[in-house]
Amino acid sequence: MARFGVARGREAPMKDTVSSRIVITGVGLTAPNGNDLPAFRSNLLAGRGRVVDMDVRYMGKVHAGVCDFDSRKYQTRRELRNSTRAGSIAIFCSREAVADSGLDLAAYDTNRIGVYVGTTEHGNVETENEVYNISQYDYDVRFWSHHHNPRTVANNPAGEVTLNLDIHGPHYTIGAACAAGNAGLIQALQMLRLGEVDLALAGGVSESIHTFGIFAGFKSQGALAHHEDPAKASRPFDKERNGIVVSEGGAIYTLERLEDARARGAKIYGEIVGYHLNSDATDAVLPNSERQAECMRAALRRAGLQPGEIDIVSTHATSTPQGDMQECKAVRSVFPAEEAAEGPHINNTKSFIGHAMGAAGALELAGNLPAFEDNLVHPTINLDDLDPECGLPRLVINNPVRRERVRILLNNSFGMLGINSCLIVKMFAE
Repeated sequence: MARFGVARGREAPMKDTVSSRIVITGVGLTAPNGNDLPAFRSNLLAGRGRVVDMDVRYMGKVHAGVCDFDSRKYQTRRELRNSTRAGSIAIFCSREAVADSGLDLAAYDTNRIGVYVGTTEHGNVETENEVYNISQYDYDVRFWSHHHNPRTVANNPAGEVTLNLDIHGPHYTIGAACAAGNAGLIQALQMLRLGEVDLALAGGVSESIHTFGIFAGFKSQGALAHHEDPAKASRPFDKERNGIVVSEGGAIYTLERLEDARARGAKIYGEIVGYHLNSDATDAVLPNSERQAECMRAALRRAGLQPGEIDIVSTHATSTPQGDMQECKAVRSVFPAEEAAEGPHINNTKSFIGHAMGAAGALELAGNLPAFEDNLVHPTINLDDLDPECGLPRLVINNPVRRERVRILLNNSFGMLGINSCLIVKMFAE
């Protein structure tokens, strides 16, 4: 008999768990400046980012956040040839999350494990590569890879995880633009509370730096960052900011109902106590500060919290002139300056690694989670000359700040087509 759920091959009863408390018990990640949470956190506190120049087809050198994880740790060479970069990132992060959580998947009915992976876009890399490949053969489609379809279906990153870990429960990829990391976690929480699964692997991934199209699109839009020093190209809130640094990466979490985590004596990183998703419905790319503020307020209401109870606000700010201004306007409306003495400290992680798209929210949450233990707020770096339009109460600039206590994090993540997400995580307490 399995320790959790029911034995393999036997149908599990559905549970009414709407009121269940959902906790984080494992974290696996890869970022341009770290391949596990301790390294990532250490570099954030030390002000060490990593953005480099890389060669992109048809464009030459561009700034990018590039990960350097061991893809062979959990996949064979043959599996990697048939896989996608997003799938490999998802597999690496999922395996690392399971190991970090101390879970024994053999003790579970794998029909009761769900995989929910957020992503901004998927399939462009593989399609661009195939078009380029057949261009070398006078566009003869006989040279088009038969692996193309499974590589490009929207559920690919989550599906690759189920194949690699032999998981039989529900899986899907959540397409929520750059709000997708938060959206993956929200979906997992809801499925756990509905009793559809007993364990969830959730978060976000991005392979975006491997498609020239995303760089070309941002450049055409006038939103691609450029700086003589790549390390300083991502500079949210700075007067000289001029666009996005595109990055790859991923962060996957193990989520469980509290009673299950307690039963196995799991380490608990934190409890998800509030969340919200909404839509601007005003513009495809320009954010709407009123809708962003509504998203934060709705998440606070769901959590039963007042703004003054938040200790850290992790901003989405991407280093675009208008985007940063709109979010700052929203944050100021929810956390007024006159209440700053009792309010949250505010930071930004993209200044270190650029914009990891569908992985951004999940990585940014991970970077702040250790604050529950060390009470430190990591800074925003590359902020040399604050834009007055981006002035925020208690914005942490260039050096970490120590609070007397960090108990509650609010994580913002917003995306194109006006999708907004907000996640609130609280230090676990009985």
